Amino acid sequence: MIQRFIELGEGYSDIFEWLELLKTNENRFHHVCIFTSVLNDVKKLSVALVLKPASEGNFTPIYYCREGIEYSAEKTSKRILLVEKTLQERNYSPHRLEVKHSSYFAEPALYHQYLTGLLRLHHILPPLS
Repeated sequence: MIQRFIELGEGYSDIFEWLELLKTNENRFHHVCIFTSVLNDVKKLSVALVLKPASEGNFTPIYYCREGIEYSAEKTSKRILLVEKTLQERNYSPHRLEVKHSSYFAEPALYHQYLTGLLRLHHILPPLS
């Protein structure tokens, strides 16, 4: 089984693409995760959509927008409100995990391995078969 992160980007329009993937792949929906990381006292959110493998093959895609949403207790981002509204409409509850910021890793592949390990630890991703 292959489990791979597919990064969409950090911008505002990337969230719309991520939401469209959620809506159009409801038959493959597995989990949604919201990762929180901190760098220089700035809290950032990432959203991840885990889909079940397609009928042919053992590829589990994890579409995500990495650290593109700033989190503030005083003012909630419109992007995270849009994500939460879409999840509520579908009765999906996200897994919320505090993770290390991606800048702690020398390259994105190492960061993805770290996240994959956390998702397996929390039984969000199945173990390799």
